[in-house]
Amino acid sequence: MARLLVVEDRESLRRMLERALTGAGHDVVTADDLPSALEQLAGGPFDLVLTDLQLPSGSGIDVVAESRRRHPETPVVVLTAFGTVAAAVEAMKSGAADFVEKPVDLDTLFTLVRGLTVERAAPEPVFQAPGAPPIVGAHPRLKAALRLLERVAPTDSTVLLTGESGTGKELFARALHALSPRAAGPFVAVNCAAIPETLVETELFGHEKGAFTGADRRRSGRFEMARGGTLFLDEIGELPLAVQAKVLRVLDDRGYERVGGGETLRADARVVAATNRELAAMVAAGTFRSDLLFRLEIFPIALPSLADRPGDLPLLVAHLAAGIAGRHGVAPPELTADALARLARADWPGNVRQLANVVERAVILHPGERLDEAAVEALLSVPPAPAGIAPPEAATEALERLKRALRDAGGDRQRAAAALGISPRTLLRRIREHDLGGYPEYRR
Repeated sequence: MARLLVVEDRESLRRMLERALTGAGHDVVTADDLPSALEQLAGGPFDLVLTDLQLPSGSGIDVVAESRRRHPETPVVVLTAFGTVAAAVEAMKSGAADFVEKPVDLDTLFTLVRGLTVERAAPEPVFQAPGAPPIVGAHPRLKAALRLLERVAPTDSTVLLTGESGTGKELFARALHALSPRAAGPFVAVNCAAIPETLVETELFGHEKGAFTGADRRRSGRFEMARGGTLFLDEIGELPLAVQAKVLRVLDDRGYERVGGGETLRADARVVAATNRELAAMVAAGTFRSDLLFRLEIFPIALPSLADRPGDLPLLVAHLAAGIAGRHGVAPPELTADALARLARADWPGNVRQLANVVERAVILHPGERLDEAAVEALLSVPPAPAGIAPPEAATEALERLKRALRDAGGDRQRAAAALGISPRTLLRRIREHDLGGYPEYRR
């Protein structure tokens, strides 16, 4: 039996929910407006809060915020009018675990309540779409984002993934593709932040032979490469304004031209975009088009940061350690409870990507060892740069050489490595270090 708080101003619906949930064996407390809901939350913890978004004296968002402040582990489910996905998404960005559309289907509600209360002690920790990398975690906010993913994946709607850097936006994009009717088609990833501004247009739309100096042949762009599949536009907030207009046109009517060409081509790719920036603030600053934002926000999904789901840290550490150790051919280290608690107290501005770096250091330095809090403390302290490390100017020049080799080789890893005079393995490591997996998409 779970203790539930139901916040609903319409008496008939409130009483129906109270009777139904009580009949299902739960202890139900009700509130009919925001002040009474806040009073109930102050009185003690609940196993789950169910609140309407529209309250006569405030908003359900206020209920979400107060519940998270007082009892951060208590899941909050919001009731929304049918079809108001945007409102539900906004609620989940504020910390709600899930949403239920009105009119309420009781079987759906019972399943949701059971999943967030009775089964919350041991939820399924890994989500994996066929052919896509796993997404690890059991926190309600991550699970809510995954439920949204599953709902939109079978459609062809544009999806905007938001969240801090390192929260797994590309993992979500790949899962969306794998669960979509386009799964048999290509998945093409583009890191918009990694492409020089002068080359963005030709990277996305391609160019004709002779379009500019050095264009000795026709080249397909990413929209063309993604035909029949999914185009993932990572860091879309970095696109120049002129190119934003062209992307908007593709989203509006599917039409585009190669650079230097006059033939209008038709795009046949589902667009999934991602950003770690506040696009609405960029619109206000005049650096991002409002009409493009409206087209991207058809179905937004907000990904929680690692700080928002500290309980997932042991799962992530175990998953990352096993994978990294397997790649290096060694046994993974074992972390004590104190060591995991120290990791949970750390700041993770780089989120899971930063955590993976720490875990990789642990695997390399302590394969198969048992690590305590002191060992983890040392791993969290990044050592100073060794003497002789390249200055920032040289590092920038080396990065540009790497990008140029990838472009000139058309994404062929063997050719690019040969042009740089390094091994394919070293090239792959540098591609990963600089997050250039989509610049251009290198062939395995």
